[in-house]
Amino acid sequence: MAPMIPPRAGTVAALGSAQTLAWASTYYLPAILAAPMARDLGLSVPTVFAAFSLALVGSALIGPYAGRTIDRWGGRPVLMATSLVFALGLALLGASRTPLMLFLAWAVLGIGMGSGLYEAGFAALVRLYGASSRGAITGITLIAGFASTVGWPLSAWLEAEFGWRGACFAWAALHLVLGLPLNACVPRAGALPAREATAEAPAQAAPPMRAMLLLSFVFAATWFISTAMAAHLPRLLVAGGATMAAAVAVGALIGPAQVAARLLEFGLLRRVHPLLSARLAATMHPLGVAALAVAGPPAAAVFGVLHGAGNGILTIAKGTLPLVLFGPQGYGHRQGVLMVPARIAQALAPWLFGVALDHWGAGALALSAGLSLLALGALMVLRGGPMATQHD
Repeated sequence: MAPMIPPRAGTVAALGSAQTLAWASTYYLPAILAAPMARDLGLSVPTVFAAFSLALVGSALIGPYAGRTIDRWGGRPVLMATSLVFALGLALLGASRTPLMLFLAWAVLGIGMGSGLYEAGFAALVRLYGASSRGAITGITLIAGFASTVGWPLSAWLEAEFGWRGACFAWAALHLVLGLPLNACVPRAGALPAREATAEAPAQAAPPMRAMLLLSFVFAATWFISTAMAAHLPRLLVAGGATMAAAVAVGALIGPAQVAARLLEFGLLRRVHPLLSARLAATMHPLGVAALAVAGPPAAAVFGVLHGAGNGILTIAKGTLPLVLFGPQGYGHRQGVLMVPARIAQALAPWLFGVALDHWGAGALALSAGLSLLALGALMVLRGGPMATQHD
């Protein structure tokens, strides 16, 4: 009797759910717990965010090694080990009594983030499904796109009921009882010979180093913008003349816009080359900034929807563009290398864009729009290879 759920769909559902848990309990955790952590430990909130930035830098450094391991052994053992690392890091965070222990806990979580978030998930799928992984990559981003929708209310409820320490311990337990079994559902992939696992795909339309540098810049620029907006959007819109209530309402539009755009990528744009969809996505943030510049606060919702939609598609592009430009061979390691500048840009974005916002007010959007346009220029220079046939 045929299974009710196709094997690939089951893998995507399990991995997408595990990714939702991973993002909700790490990347989206400080937004809710940083203030109570700081109060309890006698620290400033920026110090807590500095520990989080350390985790992001650590994730950048571990990423290439995690990717190489997935290339060799498949994603299942790496992702299962990462569930244990997440649980350990969150348990250490909940037990933190000193600044040193706080930074140590976030350093452990950084190891987990570098080996257990999207890049690792994408690499696991490519290791299983090769060049036909685009639909599966889109699928896990569709599910994990709800990480903040789930994570923020759950973290807030846990903190209100059990304190921030109890919230950390609860997230740690969820990684053991939910995340670990979900990652264990990823099919096994046989080990590859080391030479085959690390071999580079042959050059296609552009010299590999040139294409790698361009793509790495695109990822760094777009992750800088995404993180800056996540950290400062309400204050940015208020500086531009919107009320706080309106700014919060606009922020609530970004998540649904991201998911809607990913549905569009999964459907209408599925047969379009990923390079074209990435170019279209890179225009959306500057278009939103232009709308704000022309119409002012009444266009804030337009800005939020355009920014969210562009960010939603660009998240998928971070998985699909390396695949279509360089092929599936050595994908995990290459993906890790490509994301090193992006993770560092992500770590610096809240501080750097905050400084720009302090000095220029809403004019700081010129910085994010300019970076988007530079990313678009880099994408226009890139030339892609043929798309693989989908078998999803």
